[in-house]
Amino acid sequence: MTKTTSMMSEKPPLPVDGQRDASEAGLGVVQEVMQEVARDGWDSKVEYFLAQLGFSVGLGNVWRFPYLCHQNGGGAFILLYVLLMGLVGVPLFFLELAAGQSIRQGSIGVWRHISPKFVGIGYSSCVVCFFVALYYNVIIGWSIFYLGSSFQYPLPWENCPTEGNGTVKECAASSPTVYFWYRKALDITDSIDETGEFNPIITVCLLAAWVIVCLAMYKGIKSTGKVMYFSSVFPYVVLLCFLIRGMTLDGASEGIKFMFYPRLEIWADVQVWRQAATQVFFALGLGFGSVIAYSSFNPRNNNCHRDAFTVSAVNFMTSVLASLVVFAVLGFRAKTIATECVKRNVKAVFEAMSSTHLPDLLINASDVESVSLNEYEHWYRTQGQQLSNPGYNITACSLEDELKQGVEGTGLAFIAFTEAMTLFPGSPFWSALFFLMLLNLGLSTMFGTMAGILTPLTDTFETLRNHKLLFTACSCALGFLIGLTFTQRCGNYFVTMFDDYSATLPLIIVVIFQTLSVAWVYGADRFLEDLRQMLDRPVPVVYKYLWKYVCPAAMLGLLGASLLKMILERPTYTAWNREKASKENLPYHDWALAVLSTLIIVAFLPVPIGFIHSLVLERLGQSPSDAEVGYMPCASTDIDLTPLGTLPPSGDDPNPFPPLLHENHDSRLPNGHIEHFESSSDL
Repeated sequence: MTKTTSMMSEKPPLPVDGQRDASEAGLGVVQEVMQEVARDGWDSKVEYFLAQLGFSVGLGNVWRFPYLCHQNGGGAFILLYVLLMGLVGVPLFFLELAAGQSIRQGSIGVWRHISPKFVGIGYSSCVVCFFVALYYNVIIGWSIFYLGSSFQYPLPWENCPTEGNGTVKECAASSPTVYFWYRKALDITDSIDETGEFNPIITVCLLAAWVIVCLAMYKGIKSTGKVMYFSSVFPYVVLLCFLIRGMTLDGASEGIKFMFYPRLEIWADVQVWRQAATQVFFALGLGFGSVIAYSSFNPRNNNCHRDAFTVSAVNFMTSVLASLVVFAVLGFRAKTIATECVKRNVKAVFEAMSSTHLPDLLINASDVESVSLNEYEHWYRTQGQQLSNPGYNITACSLEDELKQGVEGTGLAFIAFTEAMTLFPGSPFWSALFFLMLLNLGLSTMFGTMAGILTPLTDTFETLRNHKLLFTACSCALGFLIGLTFTQRCGNYFVTMFDDYSATLPLIIVVIFQTLSVAWVYGADRFLEDLRQMLDRPVPVVYKYLWKYVCPAAMLGLLGASLLKMILERPTYTAWNREKASKENLPYHDWALAVLSTLIIVAFLPVPIGFIHSLVLERLGQSPSDAEVGYMPCASTDIDLTPLGTLPPSGDDPNPFPPLLHENHDSRLPNGHIEHFESSSDL
């Protein structure tokens, strides 16, 4: 294939100033068409910032980061997290912000503009976003159910229900909060194999969640932006309230100290690096296309470099704030449980003294209230564990042991934290506040996830763009219908499957291809020069080396570690055994393994399909852009009046890729101001 034919397969470069006159006759038509599809824009920078922050700060900041920090070295994990955030997270986040803002398209349009061979990256992002939206809204439904249940006194998970003349066996063998979660909320089965029976309450809550999402998304960013003023800000108000309340609780300081105490030896563990990198990856929402979608509604002179640092820093500080809150409350819970354990054991010792000869004790067993937790721990180590008292079951009572029972995800939000709040005075108020916070955290992330689906598809397909409201409603309806899978009694196990496997590997692969397409195919130097013109200031050259070498190497390492873990360890899930009233790890059966494998393959499949499709069109001598006559880059408020395909590329042009910025032009913004943009014709 000749050089000219190869170059024709890519989008032609923008015509230079001398060529512009040749197409003046068609400018009026082009301007008229592009104004018809003029792109929405954020009403203010505050709306954009809150939307971007709301998407990146989600449930994982509250129930995933504290657990990882607690389990992997405390302060040492935080240092590792900050290191990976700086070397990998911020550069990749900046890359997505810059690509969306400069090209003014969703993920499909952005990667088609970079190279039609990589258009599949955008479609993969849409598929992953759809998978995540399916199960994420179920979690929002659970939050709605608990929020509604919080307006009772006492809280329904505060005490075990009675059955006949006694307590329900399953509750007595576990705890009231555990019983309420597994039996009243989920009514869960013993395994993922028991499918078919729906949970009506959770089904109604899921419907409510999708209705809320649909109402917030029906006008695109014009409606979403307004909702963000509440959904993105309210969680911080609640976290601060919980922090102030939590710091006054007995045991809060012990919980926080236990969490942040650094254990640097964990840096030698490869799995800790994998978990830290994965958390950075998902905390910023890389690969979903939502970051690109939100930034595409910005004016081109917006300082996205500063935004990358600001959003990343606020995201990290939110994770730290949430960790302080979680472990202040869990420290209080642990000390309460340990103190009750001390009272129970000291009472047993005192009763044993009346029937059994015991040596002189180092504690005052006759006064239960006078024995502190530290005194009991010292007594148990030196004397208590040597005592033989059949029938009295004297045990160790350790605050640290209680704190070591780390919980994450739904176990933290719906069991451990919920149990701690039953100990608060005015527990219904704090419970309602907490679940309202979870609801808003989930919704703000859900809005971004849906934007990662709707924006690129409406940008690409004119029919969907012309019927945006209907498309949004149909997408939400389809999401609800498929989401009924998760409202079965075994639905929680499917949520776990989707959470563990539908996004992780595909998104890592997507981000690898994103980085390679910009840094190596389009060219890191060329991209930096485009950004210099867009931002009207130079971008540090260090990004060139981070994008070309450090980020791909880190992502390939993360991909390899994730694949090895999946191959070497048969995937398992945590099930609830009703008879034993306890959790147990079960391996996925073959059909479930086939389902999770299909999720991974379907999510990644658009990337090779898009590449092969582009190669086939090249063989046929047809440009990919010609093959999709209906595709036209969406106009924006800063309109380029020269169509991309006005003239064929020059055979002397050594670079077949178009610069990201358009020719010199003025544009009129909705507020009436004029913006002027310049781009060099030698790019």
